[in-house]
Amino acid sequence: MSYLIRSAALAAVGAALALVATSSQAQQQSTSQQQQQTTKPTLGGQTQSPATGQAANGQTTNGQAQAPAAPKVDPAEEAAYKQFADVKPDDYDQQIQVGEDFVKKYPQSRYNVIVYSRLTTAYYSKQQMDKMYAASDKALALNPNNVQVLTLVGWVIPHNFDPNDPDADRRLQKAEVYEKHALEILAALPKPPTLTDEQFATAKAQDAAMAHSGLGLTYFREQKPQDSLNEMQQATSVGQPDPVDLFIEGLDLNGLKRYNDAVQAFDKCAQIAGVMQDRCKEQEAKSKTEAGQSPK
Repeated sequence: MSYLIRSAALAAVGAALALVATSSQAQQQSTSQQQQQTTKPTLGGQTQSPATGQAANGQTTNGQAQAPAAPKVDPAEEAAYKQFADVKPDDYDQQIQVGEDFVKKYPQSRYNVIVYSRLTTAYYSKQQMDKMYAASDKALALNPNNVQVLTLVGWVIPHNFDPNDPDADRRLQKAEVYEKHALEILAALPKPPTLTDEQFATAKAQDAAMAHSGLGLTYFREQKPQDSLNEMQQATSVGQPDPVDLFIEGLDLNGLKRYNDAVQAFDKCAQIAGVMQDRCKEQEAKSKTEAGQSPK
């Protein structure tokens, strides 16, 4: 499954799935910020609202319970966020322009957890990798459980691997941590009310396949063929497999001297039109030769 060729529908479903935790995080931040802004110390160590005399433990100074005040809403901020939210999912230039303007104007906004998430995807789609990594770091600082960001960044790192990069090993470790965490979250993620059971299952399966793909390629870069194979087999078992995943699966099988199985993986890859087709055919022929020479 290639991230670049995911359908618009699946991308939208995946985004909705990822924003389950994100929206909750934004609400929690808003409530926390409001409490900090509207409380002050009182005698006895309690905190009290300057406007109402309400103590932070949910009681007024005369001991009666009182509901907390609703968070303040900035109409200008709400309008600016709506402008960002209304940008078409595939209009990445507009997402970047409006999103960057928003976070500069409202650096403490509860919506930034969502804005940075979308900026991460937009920058990746424009292949502006440094900006993608910067946006992803900010998104995950606000919500470490953002499945969409974890999965994408963990997938991108091994695909852009440079063995001459002095930080190559550290980046691969980061990718492994991200994808493992994404899979843990996906396993326990509740279904959003906005998705049908079928949509939810499809979105989870697609995101999990991408996480396995990123993890498999990470292990391949680390020269761990069995670990890589385990992940790639899970990645290629969902929907239309990514030919790169099939190619790596075949190389893993070759490394394990399972040449007949490698032939099957390369053959599947060779059936998919694209830039990997010729390379898969070449490797398939080599694996057939090795299979004929290997002891029975």
